[in-house]
Amino acid sequence: MTLKEQLRSGEMYNDYSEACSAARHKASKLTKLYNNSDDKQERKEILDKLLEKCGEDVHFANDFRCEFGFNITIGNHFFANYDCVILDCAEVMIGNDVLFGPRVGIYCANHAKDAVERRNGGCYAKPVTIGDDVWIGAGVHINPGVSIGSNSIIGSGSVVTKNIPANVIAAGNPCRVIRAITEADKTGFMDA
Repeated sequence: MTLKEQLRSGEMYNDYSEACSAARHKASKLTKLYNNSDDKQERKEILDKLLEKCGEDVHFANDFRCEFGFNITIGNHFFANYDCVILDCAEVMIGNDVLFGPRVGIYCANHAKDAVERRNGGCYAKPVTIGDDVWIGAGVHINPGVSIGSNSIIGSGSVVTKNIPANVIAAGNPCRVIRAITEADKTGFMDA
């Protein structure tokens, strides 16, 4: 079983293995190159090497960090503000036209509950899915196994521990639905 298959299986894996360490090192080198480049084409080429799939017009403000990169799929027209962290021990699937505020974190991994297993590198991971046209506010933390539906907004500082449906505003710790997004939310901006 490859490292990617092992991580995506949802079963326990050794977080301290040589394979994990080597893959993290490669991702760290690529994210440093990305963060130190101002050239749009070079940044795109680095993301194409780092990520599973990268759409058009994808941009991370500095300093973007990820654990492996090869488990991240991003659609078109994505923007992440400063200090985005994605611990992609399982698949992270991000749709089209998604915005992240500063310091958004996505965390797919969970350590073993048993102290001896945890001390020896026992981990498991669950995927995270974010639909199209989602806005994730500043300082949001997204936990393992969560899905966020299309067109939803997650308020700043939220800790997302459970699935959030489409077309809602949700916030809090733990994050919960506050209300639906409706026609009344339109400002007329596009009418001008």
